[in-house]
Amino acid sequence: METTMKTALEDFRLETRKWLEENCPASMRTPVKDSGDFFWGGRNATFQNEDQKIWFEKMLEKKWIVPYWDTKYGGGGLSDAENNILTQEMTRLGCRKPIFSFGISMLGPALHKFASEEQKMRFLPEITAGKTWWCQGYSEPNAGSDLAGLQTKAEDKGDHYLINGSKVWTSYADKSDWIFCLVRTDFDAPKHNGISFLLIDMASEGVSTRPIKLISGKSPFCETFFDNVKVPKENLIGTLNDGWTIAKYLLTHERQMIGGVGETDVRRELHEIAKENLPLRDGTLADPVLRSEIAVQGMNDSIFEMTIQRIMDEAKTGVNAGALSSFFKYYGTEQNVSRMELLTAITGSDGLVWESENEDAKVQARLFCRSKGNTIEGGTSEIQLGIISKRILNLPS
Repeated sequence: METTMKTALEDFRLETRKWLEENCPASMRTPVKDSGDFFWGGRNATFQNEDQKIWFEKMLEKKWIVPYWDTKYGGGGLSDAENNILTQEMTRLGCRKPIFSFGISMLGPALHKFASEEQKMRFLPEITAGKTWWCQGYSEPNAGSDLAGLQTKAEDKGDHYLINGSKVWTSYADKSDWIFCLVRTDFDAPKHNGISFLLIDMASEGVSTRPIKLISGKSPFCETFFDNVKVPKENLIGTLNDGWTIAKYLLTHERQMIGGVGETDVRRELHEIAKENLPLRDGTLADPVLRSEIAVQGMNDSIFEMTIQRIMDEAKTGVNAGALSSFFKYYGTEQNVSRMELLTAITGSDGLVWESENEDAKVQARLFCRSKGNTIEGGTSEIQLGIISKRILNLPS
């Protein structure tokens, strides 16, 4: 039986490799410069070019947009082992993700666990088809790290809830179709117990957004305002006033996403970039200190990837990853900051270009600034270290 299964997986790998080589356009096998290189889907979806359109439609037809979801929700129905093979082969070939979606990486897992079957059939196929661009409504001006202190209010009006309040740092809210949102439905209960999880159509009357500028010059962030917004009661996910349970579950997936867990990541190796930009001696970098730092970065990346794989394998056997998402988020984002600092050391003044007619030339400096934000969003590094110390290492408060 084991031999038969191994042979089947080997055949699946060969078939997957052949299909990807034949169907993924060459331009979709190049490193992603920034979030603008992704296809985001949505009601008003636009493709950057024909190759991006071809790649998305090929993967959609193959049902590999979300290959590990059930086929009844538009997924590919792949087993964990098959999905791992697909991810490995896409990474080997350098294939970009056909779509980048918070609906897939964050909301989808929460709907699978907490939504009714009717709600799953309503929302999940739209996500796999790339028809809905989702954003997240968690943080508020006075509820960032203390998320449970949120004050956006949802009043029960019989057949609907009336929403008033605001959210901040809502990525791509100005472009999104729907928002998954935490609202307070009981102001008398302890703050963690009076929160509910609602899905809100961004086209609803009373919803407005305002972009927030960042130092990088580009920003996905927005402020989002709700002014007497009516939301049907069937958009409540899970149990009334038990939204905090869903919120915590979703945060584990958000932190994994920000930390880069389980995603194909097309980018150039630092040693390759260094060889193009710095003096060599006998085929290696002449600067021994920088050479050592690049080697350490590469080893840390490899160790992180192996740790992720080990924990994911353990999760398949029933071991609860739980607070380990904080480890993923902390280490992944700090590694990204370290990478950007090394990249700046490698490229020197060429990596500090801020304004240029050449769009590629000004990307690096902006990504350097943006990497600092990764250590804040989804829970700051300090918050993650606190969770790691208490819930993973069991250190005293």
